[in-house]
Amino acid sequence: MGTRPLTVLVDAGPWLPVPPEGYGGIEAVLATLIPELRRLGVRVVLATVGTSRLEVDEQVTTFDEPRFAAIAAPYNRVMGVAAAHVDRVLQELRDRDDVDLVHSHLEAWGLVAYADAGVPVLHTLHWDLAKHPELYGRFDGRGRVYANGVSAAQLAGAPAALRHHALGHVHLATPLADVAPPEVEVGDHLVVLARVTPAKGQDVAARLAHRTDRRVVLAGPVGPHLDPAALDTALATDPRAREHPDVRWFLDEVAPLLDGDRVRWVGALRGTERDRLVATASAQLCPLQWEEPGGTGIVESLALGTPVVGYARGCLPELLDEGRTGRLVAPDDEDALAGLLAAGGDRILDRDACRAAARRRFTPEVMARGYLELYREVLVRAARADRAPLLTLAEPPAG
Repeated sequence: MGTRPLTVLVDAGPWLPVPPEGYGGIEAVLATLIPELRRLGVRVVLATVGTSRLEVDEQVTTFDEPRFAAIAAPYNRVMGVAAAHVDRVLQELRDRDDVDLVHSHLEAWGLVAYADAGVPVLHTLHWDLAKHPELYGRFDGRGRVYANGVSAAQLAGAPAALRHHALGHVHLATPLADVAPPEVEVGDHLVVLARVTPAKGQDVAARLAHRTDRRVVLAGPVGPHLDPAALDTALATDPRAREHPDVRWFLDEVAPLLDGDRVRWVGALRGTERDRLVATASAQLCPLQWEEPGGTGIVESLALGTPVVGYARGCLPELLDEGRTGRLVAPDDEDALAGLLAAGGDRILDRDACRAAARRRFTPEVMARGYLELYREVLVRAARADRAPLLTLAEPPAG
């Protein structure tokens, strides 16, 4: 029997387009991964929203418009969104027989929805694995569903039942690792490149700016609001805008510390504007309040030659080379981080080493080849569980 390309249905979920317009963590990861998978010979069927513009072999759509604005709504108002999306993907799988594997990125639903679809499943875990103990603590993939993490630290904290189904981790990547960084003059500001939410610690970053006489720029959305103008409009016209937990936290804990100079919030930047802000920063500041699983913003920062300073939490210690590409202090030791910044400890880090690390470890090809290895492992295990012959697939081109 001759070889044929591997066909993978990638489930991006119903929340944002691929690529995202501005902020979009998982969707940005997929916008980086999918073109490289296709370059390596994989046929990709993408389950996403209608506004997605990424070039793929086929697209499956339930919703014409993204549903991200509803994601933090009460459960009884939003639960049907993911259910409708999954139902459409299951219908697609029932109507065709050429999909070899489902690669799901839809939180919780993606781990269980496709178990009986007749297709092996790899479910990538992008989030805090303590979130769903009732699901993760007793999960059984029955030889058909496997998982992977985005860092070793993330999987180390997973419940035993979920760890039993994990085939390893694949670090996130950035296309910026394959291109020359912008020609810029490094300034004295620090940047926090992340969604504005308690887990990312923008309140700590703002306090540090005032304590250490450093400038900090906060770049990221607040809830569904991409920039200050959008948030101001929502607050003036929609009484429910303050109900969003990230909006409420921002107004209470961060906004009082904004002064337009020492601390600024510029919203979710894109493209050249975002890259220039990060590339000109002395460092990216990461006073994380949670065990960060993946760190997309970290690898983007390194690719632009910008080192990282923050708390030694989650994936940061495995992404950074202490003393060369980053400086980390003990979690929640705000005094130690303030001392580091006040002494200019971020300014002595090696920007060339940051770029070299990104080129070596965090390119799209490195990530895509990591997933190809996992796809093959899932197919081998599923065939063994079904006592079925293993598919003969075309080998990807050499790197």
